[in-house]
Amino acid sequence: MSIPTEGYPLTAAVSPRVHVIESVDSTNAKLIRDAEDDPDGHPHLSLLVTRDQRAGRGRLDRTWVTPPGSALAVSIVLRVGAVAVHDRGWIPLVAGAAMVDAVAAQLPGHTVTLKWPNDVLVDGRKICGILAEVLPTDPHTVVLGAGVNTAMTEADLPVPTATSFAVSGVDVDEDRLLADYVSGLRDLIAELAVGGGDAVASTVAERCATIGTQVSVTVPEGTALVGRALRLDPDGRLVVATADGAERIVGAGDVVHVR
Repeated sequence: MSIPTEGYPLTAAVSPRVHVIESVDSTNAKLIRDAEDDPDGHPHLSLLVTRDQRAGRGRLDRTWVTPPGSALAVSIVLRVGAVAVHDRGWIPLVAGAAMVDAVAAQLPGHTVTLKWPNDVLVDGRKICGILAEVLPTDPHTVVLGAGVNTAMTEADLPVPTATSFAVSGVDVDEDRLLADYVSGLRDLIAELAVGGGDAVASTVAERCATIGTQVSVTVPEGTALVGRALRLDPDGRLVVATADGAERIVGAGDVVHVR
């Protein structure tokens, strides 16, 4: 599947720079380099988009590789100097919420939710993951990468818990998807800058299927925490109640919704 000849006009209407590239190792890695080399040329909401990412990266240093043309990889520059440092933990969460809405707009009849912190699920299966990285040369700039399974067939799915628009029977409008995502993210970042975490907490929580669910969380040190996800704390961290009644706060980890 090649880059559309018509480009992405809806996306270009909401982003100051839409750089579409035929293939790339990692959209995040390239956009970080580009934003460092030419900061003035990469203002807030600048995008890098491809359908052929050869060495994508996920959270916890995982690799993310898909057959060419089967997924859309997009990275976006966020200039977040107006967001208080203590509120920036919400950035990946609001990105997930924005992507939930963008995906749901093209999948009527399906349940689209957020799995904390920033995986997007369709009917309980993952369609999108998001990775946030701070620019090494500028702590007030974040690059957000998202990989959306678009044309991937059931046979192409890497794990049974994944899905795609094609598996759901939908030929996705990529331009509309990107435009909706960027618009939603723009508005939520603005709300976060003005009102802090309180301004976006309900938006994230309403979309988060993890809250109220029995979960198993593998934390970075490798241990597993099992309990019920109760809520998000003021910093966007997950509060989990364990069997002994204690409440644990999780700032990072791999979450499994336990059926």
